[in-house]
Amino acid sequence: MSKSVIPRGFSRFYLLSLLEEGPMTGKEIMVETDERTKGAWKPSPGLIYPLLGKLLAQGLLEEIRGGYKTTKKGSLVLKDYEESQSEFQDRFRAFIRLGVFGKYLAQDIVDKAIGVLGMVREDISRSTAKEKAKYEKFLREELDRLGKEKKS
Repeated sequence: MSKSVIPRGFSRFYLLSLLEEGPMTGKEIMVETDERTKGAWKPSPGLIYPLLGKLLAQGLLEEIRGGYKTTKKGSLVLKDYEESQSEFQDRFRAFIRLGVFGKYLAQDIVDKAIGVLGMVREDISRSTAKEKAKYEKFLREELDRLGKEKKS
């Protein structure tokens, strides 16, 4: 079995950004992705359709005439993601300037962070509503704290 070159969690944001451009069906998403990547990534129906279902259930997409498009909530989630990616890439570039050692160090950190985020995501999906509320409260408090530090 070959390892996917697409990072875990990327598909979610890719679909949101693609559907932000305009409504598409699941099949159109697969064809468009294949064309844009010149065949480097051919997402399967087993990836696309369950993911579309999750995004619908989360209120990030809506169905229109057999296709899908992002909702306002989906657009906000995508905007937050893009802003965090921009900040992350700025920090990543600092490691790259350290040369080959910095590049491998940065890649190792990124790989570990992706792994941890995947585990957290799985853990949250199995949590009770009360546990999710506690976790959300913690994250909001941390975001508030970081926002205050950034302003200082």
